[in-house]
Amino acid sequence: EQGLQLLELGGSVEEDYIRIARCFEATRQRCCRLEQDGRRAREQLARVEAERAALEVKLKHARNQVEVEMKKRHRAEAELEKQERKLQLVLELLMREPWGNEALSREQCSVLSALAGRRLGAALAPNRRSSAVDESCQSLLSHSDISYDRTEDDV
Repeated sequence: EQGLQLLELGGSVEEDYIRIARCFEATRQRCCRLEQDGRRAREQLARVEAERAALEVKLKHARNQVEVEMKKRHRAEAELEKQERKLQLVLELLMREPWGNEALSREQCSVLSALAGRRLGAALAPNRRSSAVDESCQSLLSHSDISYDRTEDDV
């Protein structure tokens, strides 16, 4: 636009050429700045993309690790329940058999009956676990709350 305006002014030809040259120089400088800005933006984009890719790999590994740990936990819980059932059966057998009461001292019988009562109470309360670790305060991120989005794993 400025170039057209300069041509329409009708001044001396040399002055018009100088003005046009200045306009071209200003436009060239603006293009150089824009090119540098574009180069910096492309470099920043490449860095961010590389960081995103690294984070996606870490996320995939973390998801796999959580899945492995959840499987281990389920197996351990199943084994614990199996062992608790076995122990409960043994305790019930010892408490019901007449020879069991005769062979055991009164103290042993009271300990077994208390233990059997505690195990029965634990079996009746499904969310209570009988273990050395108090798990009454469950994790804020229990395994049932975790959802897996496998669609991004293919990226």
